[in-house]
Amino acid sequence: MGFREALFQGLAPDGGLYLPETIPYLEPDFFTSDLSYSECAVCMIHPFTKDDLSKTQLTDICESAFDYPIPIKELNDTDSVMELFHGPTLAFKDFAARFMARTMSHFIENQNQTLTILVATSGDTGSAVANGFFGVDGIRVIILYPSKRVSTIQEKQLTTLGGNITAIEIDGSFDDCQRLVKSAFQDKDLRQKLSLSSANSINIARLLPQSIYYAWAWNQSRETGPIIVSVPSGNFGNLTAGLLANRMGIPMEKIIASTNANDVFPKYLHTGNVEKRDAIATISNAMDVGIPSNLDRIQNLFHEDVNQVKIDISSWSFTDDQTKEMIRNIKMEYDYLIDPHTAVGILGLERYRRETNSKSKGVVLSTAHPGKFADVVEPIIGEKISLPNPLQMAMEKEKVSTKMSSKYSDLKEFLMIG
Repeated sequence: MGFREALFQGLAPDGGLYLPETIPYLEPDFFTSDLSYSECAVCMIHPFTKDDLSKTQLTDICESAFDYPIPIKELNDTDSVMELFHGPTLAFKDFAARFMARTMSHFIENQNQTLTILVATSGDTGSAVANGFFGVDGIRVIILYPSKRVSTIQEKQLTTLGGNITAIEIDGSFDDCQRLVKSAFQDKDLRQKLSLSSANSINIARLLPQSIYYAWAWNQSRETGPIIVSVPSGNFGNLTAGLLANRMGIPMEKIIASTNANDVFPKYLHTGNVEKRDAIATISNAMDVGIPSNLDRIQNLFHEDVNQVKIDISSWSFTDDQTKEMIRNIKMEYDYLIDPHTAVGILGLERYRRETNSKSKGVVLSTAHPGKFADVVEPIIGEKISLPNPLQMAMEKEKVSTKMSSKYSDLKEFLMIG
């Protein structure tokens, strides 16, 4: 199985998730070099794609996909926030969505068939995928999102494009949306009729581009030793990408899985057991995931040994009240505005420092512009947020979505009619 097949299949025929058979190790001098972000991306991704993409082809894709800044905000001598939200939809999901859209477009060029991208979203994935694939010939995108469980702006971003983008509003949770997508991929009858692929973090092509900014974080920190990276975590694709980056040679003291009230992973590290539970709605809604899909990948990477997982990863969950307090504190202390997910990430880094007394450089992955959660953040700080132009434009458009139950038969009928 090569990269191209894994890209288009999304989910393996047995329902499992793809992982690379081998993870290449890059020497330390590579990560300390003066490569641009896109040059770094080409060098890190090419070992996985070399049988399907030439270096020249991959370079064109990366230069087009990663054409926006990645600033780092220094909070103090040890802690910083890496802003991953300067792409077109103002969320970190733009990195993977733009890479996938350009890669798939390259592969299907001059092919006389329609590819259907089926994706579940708890917030930002949907808008990033919609924007990344909007107007791409030969591809239609079906986005499933949980009704009343995404922010107003997130909903506008994924329901107002039209064209080859269709939004389906599911009466249920993100876990219901994710279950529907997985059911479709395992439906042989449906797959005989449709050419299906996914842009969720179940797709390995989501993880590869997300691993690059871990290298960038270490490079830009100008450290010689390992760093701490705190990752706001829901479906754990972002964190799994960090594990791949770590195994490629990026020095990391610890990866912190910072979660909201959906605490399946912290409990897994504590007990060794995965407790099945429904998602809990929080103000950091993009992380409202009951059972993270990528937990299977994490367990596989560590050979199902939770004690080995704990060597590389620490994890804690935080309440909405703690999240709100952190947003207020960062605004007051640093005059810096963060979204709820970034606040959870900072909480995780602070907790790690209290537990370990570590003074190593810490980087929090900031996953979204605070304006995407204006309805939550504004009451916390007591003032209005100035929305960037892309968000203002989205808010002025009319929402268009198809409401649907969480029954798979309803989704299948919709897809078959097409």
